[in-house]
Amino acid sequence: MNVINVQLSEYSKHVEPFRQTYSNGLDTYIIRLQIEGICEALIDGQMREIRPGHLMLCKPGDIYDLRIGFGAGGAQLASDYYVMGNGPGMHEWWEQRMRPTLSMIAEDSRLKAIWHQIVLEKRRLDGGQPDIVDSLVWSLLMLIDRALDEAPDIPSPLASHALRMRQYIEEHTAEEITLAQVAHHTGLSVSRAVHLFKAHFGVSIIGYAQQLRLSHAVKLLDHSQLSLEQIAAEAGLGSYAYFHRLFRERYGISPGAYRKKQ
Repeated sequence: MNVINVQLSEYSKHVEPFRQTYSNGLDTYIIRLQIEGICEALIDGQMREIRPGHLMLCKPGDIYDLRIGFGAGGAQLASDYYVMGNGPGMHEWWEQRMRPTLSMIAEDSRLKAIWHQIVLEKRRLDGGQPDIVDSLVWSLLMLIDRALDEAPDIPSPLASHALRMRQYIEEHTAEEITLAQVAHHTGLSVSRAVHLFKAHFGVSIIGYAQQLRLSHAVKLLDHSQLSLEQIAAEAGLGSYAYFHRLFRERYGISPGAYRKKQ
């Protein structure tokens, strides 16, 4: 991976009007994710409304104009994560594929967690260890590409809800989670959440959680010395009897027999 020179990366929260403009064009790449509130930005030559979940990708030479609190509603809370950087690594990533200047991605706590680590590393007195910063930023860029790939062709609140539910299940798969918890995460009723998830992914919420847990159990069978009972618990499948039944239904073999074949 080529070097990425991060000039600045922060989590910004604005409660007063704020404007940032580069009327002669940027001399750096800017990646910005809106977290809260609404603002305006110059996108492909025209001012556009920026809402939570909007990802902005700007390159050197682009005219940049970001306005917070200048709309009809006046000043309001708005927050975002951003990274400004240059270097061969940023150029390499940018040239890998075409990406829209503005896109809507689903909320992803993993992406924000990586971004937060970049911010903390850059706040060190020494400006952060370059190898660590490079690794973190490359991780961020790859997560951004995955988020772009998974974004629906036609952005809609329903598609965003479905993606948020899937991410919630993935993040809590080793825990006991209920349909009510998944639905509450997106502010939907249980019946609406169940229908929406199945319509988007072709599998039920419980079915998807089971797939994730069984996949994790297989990895533990392959690469750990945990007992079958411990694997059942570690994978979030509860009792060994339940683990045994699900495993046999999916793979046609018991967990014990599978391990002996490895």
